[in-house]
Amino acid sequence: MQIHVIHENAAWLAPLAQALDAEGLPWCDWFLDRGAFDLSKPPPEGVFYNRMSASSHTRDHRYSAELTAAVLAWLAGHGRRIVNGPRALDLEISKARQYAALEGAGIRTPHSVLVAGRDELVPADRDHFGDGPVILKPNRGGKGLGVRLFQSAEALASYVESPEYEPPVDGLQLLQQYIRAPQPVITRAEFIGGRFLYAVEVDTSDGFELCPADQCTIDDAFCPVGEEPRAKFTIIDDIDDIDDIDDIDAGLKRHYEAFLAANDIEVAGIEFIRDADGTPYTYDVNTNTNTNYNPEAEARAGRSAMSALARFLGTELARLSARREAAE
Repeated sequence: MQIHVIHENAAWLAPLAQALDAEGLPWCDWFLDRGAFDLSKPPPEGVFYNRMSASSHTRDHRYSAELTAAVLAWLAGHGRRIVNGPRALDLEISKARQYAALEGAGIRTPHSVLVAGRDELVPADRDHFGDGPVILKPNRGGKGLGVRLFQSAEALASYVESPEYEPPVDGLQLLQQYIRAPQPVITRAEFIGGRFLYAVEVDTSDGFELCPADQCTIDDAFCPVGEEPRAKFTIIDDIDDIDDIDDIDAGLKRHYEAFLAANDIEVAGIEFIRDADGTPYTYDVNTNTNTNYNPEAEARAGRSAMSALARFLGTELARLSARREAAE
């Protein structure tokens, strides 16, 4: 019996592989971009950790997410222990379903409009956001790909009508409220085993730089402040004691943990940004958590999320083994 890691990117697997090996845990990887699976037979035993990414199509693995959904259904049908199962994958590959689930849990998200059709984008923007700034992002994204800020409806129209326009892989896009933060910072809260581990403050002075935040250029809203440079990634131990956080969202960590439990998500990074009033807006739930742990920030803080993740998977494997032995 071993840990099975479901993924489609060998480069992203390396840090977890090192952590699992350091813990002396038995594991193997399931590289799901193609293959044949006999659904009439039971899958192997063990703990299955789903790390399938919403951006898999950008690495020529167009149908990896769909294949993973089918494989997870097969595993679930046989009662296998899955970390980040079908519901987690469903939210990973759809921002629209993510936001619906977050709002249903009482967690505030930016005003978002789902749009199907290239020619629907500009009319929808004018109807819902007027001529103000708006963010355009794909429904199925990852790594910040395709996320753009437009300062006006005219700027959006110029992009949509240009050869640079990028059609979304699933045909769906989101127009989203632009949250103007008082400082160039977003926060990503990390969860392992459904429990808060730590958070990372990300300096976006130079624009969002891939993971752990969406990549988009924020122009003058995110110009550097102060004279002393700060680290791009800084680990903080809590998110509920931030001085200017909105009283309505006090206990944000608890709300996040309840949301994850309700959606069968055990490993995740949840990103939020605060406006000038301190009100947090949650804009992304990353349920594959690949290389999003920043090694430089962890070294400064003396933390290792990958080690914590490996220990969690090892504990789940030990529990499963004990139950199987007791049943025999």
